[in-house]
Amino acid sequence: MDAHELNSTTWIKSSYSDRDGGDCVEAAPGSPGVVPVRDSKVPQGPELRFPALGWASFVAAVKGGAFTG
Repeated sequence: MDAHELNSTTWIKSSYSDRDGGDCVEAAPGSPGVVPVRDSKVPQGPELRFPALGWASFVAAVKGGAFTG
């Protein structure tokens, strides 16, 4: 996936992101084998790319409460 493909990708903001504009994370699921993730406050900034299976495990852990403080 190159930069042009990411520009035309639909980014989805996490429902766990702060509604006041802080801690905003967006992901672009749907790419084969990889999930790009970025800071929604800086959409032209860099993105991190995670293996799809690793991202799925992380999301499941968040939903399961593994990272509650």
